[in-house]
Amino acid sequence: MNNKKHIVAIGRAAIDLNANEINRPMEETSTFTKYVGGSPANIMIGTAKLGLDVGMIANVSDDQHGRFITNYFEKVGVDTSQINVDEDGHKIGLTFTEIKSPKESSILMYREEVADLYIAPEQVDELYIKNSEYLLISGTALSKSPSREAVLKALLIAKKHDVKIIFELDYRPYSWKNEEETSIYYELVANQSDVVIGTRDEFDMVEHYKSKTDQEISALLFEEQPNLVVIKHGVQGSHAFDKEGNTFEGKAFKANVVKTFGAGDSYAAAFIYALVKGKTVEEALKYGAASAAIVVSSHSSSEAMPTVDKIEQLIKEQS
Repeated sequence: MNNKKHIVAIGRAAIDLNANEINRPMEETSTFTKYVGGSPANIMIGTAKLGLDVGMIANVSDDQHGRFITNYFEKVGVDTSQINVDEDGHKIGLTFTEIKSPKESSILMYREEVADLYIAPEQVDELYIKNSEYLLISGTALSKSPSREAVLKALLIAKKHDVKIIFELDYRPYSWKNEEETSIYYELVANQSDVVIGTRDEFDMVEHYKSKTDQEISALLFEEQPNLVVIKHGVQGSHAFDKEGNTFEGKAFKANVVKTFGAGDSYAAAFIYALVKGKTVEEALKYGAASAAIVVSSHSSSEAMPTVDKIEQLIKEQS
């Protein structure tokens, strides 16, 4: 590898089955459309569609669903050289989505013994991470072994080779044994990352952050490795803080909301794209918010990830 990848991610790749019959409960829904899902997978798809050179370290099932994911990655330009095909019969996680209204969406997860949590440390290649500018770690991958150890190995490799680490908290309660365990591993990885991104609810999963303001949480993190912290508040927008003491406010863009899920992954993809391209934090917040507005206005998450032109057009229209 002569040219470094912009970013590689480690974590879950899954299947989203989004209800075609919206404005009704799942009990009355009979048809769904299949998409690639999983937070780090969605973020890599988003950054690839924005033109970055990206790759994915993941474990997928040895069946039609695993091939569907790998084929889609290849179609949109996500490198699949580090996708491991599970040899022990573990299956892809499935997410069924319910879209009762633009403001009321929910998900039903099938996550028992899923393939993505069986990515093993020996499947993490040092050279692959070394030859990237950024490593994206997704919080759900820390919830169980051996995925947890694979992520920690990737983190240590990144630190060894001065690869910048982005930690996307991606908290999913059904993957964790208890909140205490979540708090321990989230704080451990957050303290060793360069950029930490999550919703306020996700930051509150860390015991030391629960009673703190956004600014106080950032100050605690700045005592460690991080130099940029982004805390999202949904339609209220987001706040970013840097180690130099600057505070940035990002406002949400108006959207024709179809469903509420997918916003976080699209936000992260565009925000990371802007950082990689050397844009300011203010600009990155705008890119993230605009991308989120586009995706919540669409039926899918991964398939709806926008191009740079679409993001910049929306920013121009609503500026």
